[in-house]
Amino acid sequence: MCQHQPTCPSAEATDREAARVLACFREQGWSLLCNGVIVFEDTGELLPDGSSIAPHRGPARHALVA
Repeated sequence: MCQHQPTCPSAEATDREAARVLACFREQGWSLLCNGVIVFEDTGELLPDGSSIAPHRGPARHALVA
């Protein structure tokens, strides 16, 4: 699917979020990457095969203060 050089990571790769954005819908909170992955602003993902990945952002900064 990707035509970039070097080729972007595939949807199965662990670094799939590094693929280039094809379309961004900020008002709806999601973007389509060139590898077919849809990423949501809460860091969740929808893969091309229909499977999903739960949000995986780190803890809030205020929670890190000791």
